[in-house]
Amino acid sequence: MQFISKRPIFIIGALFFIFGFVTWLNGALIPYFKIVCDLSNFESLLVAFCFYISYFVMAIPSAWLLQKTGFKNGMTVGLLVMALGMLLFVPAALTRNYAVFLTGLFIIGTGLAVLQTAANPYVTILGNPESAAQRISIMGVCSKTAGALSPLLLGSIVFANASELLNTLPTLNFEEKELLLNELSEKIIAPYLFMAVTLAILAFLIWKINLPQVDLTLSNTEYQPSTIAKKSILQAPNLILGVIALFLYVGAEVVAGDTIINYALSEGIAIEVAKTFTSITLVTMIGGYLLGIVAIPKYMKQEVFLSISAILGIAFVSATLIFSGYVSVFFVAALGLANAIMWPAIWPLAIRELGNFTRQGSSLLIMAIAGGAFLPLVYGQIADMYSVQIGYSILLVCYGFILYYSIFGHKKNVW
Repeated sequence: MQFISKRPIFIIGALFFIFGFVTWLNGALIPYFKIVCDLSNFESLLVAFCFYISYFVMAIPSAWLLQKTGFKNGMTVGLLVMALGMLLFVPAALTRNYAVFLTGLFIIGTGLAVLQTAANPYVTILGNPESAAQRISIMGVCSKTAGALSPLLLGSIVFANASELLNTLPTLNFEEKELLLNELSEKIIAPYLFMAVTLAILAFLIWKINLPQVDLTLSNTEYQPSTIAKKSILQAPNLILGVIALFLYVGAEVVAGDTIINYALSEGIAIEVAKTFTSITLVTMIGGYLLGIVAIPKYMKQEVFLSISAILGIAFVSATLIFSGYVSVFFVAALGLANAIMWPAIWPLAIRELGNFTRQGSSLLIMAIAGGAFLPLVYGQIADMYSVQIGYSILLVCYGFILYYSIFGHKKNVW
């Protein structure tokens, strides 16, 4: 394995920080848009759908773009696309137009798809495949630390005096209510303008610095030789099942992080307290990542850690459905601990021994992030039909399949 300097690792870590910061803003945006645009649970979760569906739509185009532009220029393009999406929040906020907000979120997700398509395989190939989960866990700490901060920062801006506002709204006539909601909508402009400018500056800096080229089209046969000749990516069961597992994992992670504020509100918890719960979920994820960094592979194989994580997920969801109030909300937040190691463990298990199909497999795994688009909508539909608590039952299916993959699915070399 060719020696790689520390500079690329530092840059990748900074990118993962950006991934987490931008992604977990959705935890605050969903309840915010629900108030500003007067939405149902299902409608508010279109935030997650439009953000994550961009990964599915843009994963293959992103791989093509990186092949044409190279790693460094691709990062620059991704950051500029994200900045463009954030600028759309200005006209959206001024008009309180939910469709424009959703368009901006799709564009932001498109930029992130470019960055993720480059960054994840890059981290994976930097060393021994048995410790890949450990390296991705380190990147995960960067991402989730940012993710814990972002909803707190945004929530402190947009939810200032929120309890008073929520108590006042039902007493107002139509004109007064519209004026108050317009003021609330415009609070989002300043933070998104600031982030757009920051991303544009980062894009310029990355474009100017010297960064060694990494060939993301490498077959990695030296790193992970294929023991079975494959004529098609569909002849790799460990990958296809891994794509399904990653789809369900991302969906479960997004449901846990992005719905917990609304769930806490439904349990009678004040919004000043509820707005912190997405960050608490991310803090528990950081704890899981740190455990992974210490334990993998020295004390435990990544597939064993994945099995334990899936069992914890099933246990925490069951407790969420059984209990109520703060206890039930606590177990939703605890899902962060169960979710933490799933991405770092599933990714290397899925691309194991793909040989010449490694790059194509990585693109499919990026497309699996679309689980974050579809599973929250399923949750939202169940929440509107029954209750926001019962909606979490969908996660039992997710963790059940991930448990199967951790024990049996990743070992399948042939169908």
